[in-house]
Amino acid sequence: MRVLVVEDSERLRGAISAGLEAAGLAIDMAADGRDALPYLQSASYAVIVLDIMMPRMDGLALLREIRRRRLPVRVLVLSARDAVADRVGALDIGADDYLVKPFSFDELRARVLALGRRAREEPSALIELDGLELDTARRVARGPGGAITLTPKEYALLETLVRHSGRVLSRAQLFEGIYASGSESSDKVIEVLMSNLRGKLARAGLPELIQTRRGFGYVAG
Repeated sequence: MRVLVVEDSERLRGAISAGLEAAGLAIDMAADGRDALPYLQSASYAVIVLDIMMPRMDGLALLREIRRRRLPVRVLVLSARDAVADRVGALDIGADDYLVKPFSFDELRARVLALGRRAREEPSALIELDGLELDTARRVARGPGGAITLTPKEYALLETLVRHSGRVLSRAQLFEGIYASGSESSDKVIEVLMSNLRGKLARAGLPELIQTRRGFGYVAG
């Protein structure tokens, strides 16, 4: 899942991004609304974490622009303003959620993941496919042999394939879905992740869950 963090505090922006990346999400960062505009033109995001008080173009102005463009993205507003009128105003403009600073990072992460599920219109956090069970809220996987221990990127790769079960995804498509735009890695890292993931799936009793379509990519199911 790709997330854009728009926050003018470099320290907070970095902390939020690092925490969400540790959960296996692909994170891009912008320092204010104006910096965020090019990202909105070049990539698709499931969720935007949006500060309100920022220089040049503030969060509410960017939120209005996002809704004017009818972008299919969920927006979580961050603000030190905790008055009811401030929350209602942001929600009226088009915010999907509102979190007051200071906040618990665990709560922020849970809200981002919940908004991601809403963006995909999923009624449940559980996804099942051919003996595999994914809990997308807790980001854990289980197979016939029990729990499967995955790194955040391995989990993100598996979830991406399972969400698109039956559809062949290229190496480039998979890379775009789980790595940030500014990543120094190349899409060849997908082959390494795939090898490790397949080994773990096989040991969990799911050796045939992911298939290779030579010259095209990979498919689950």
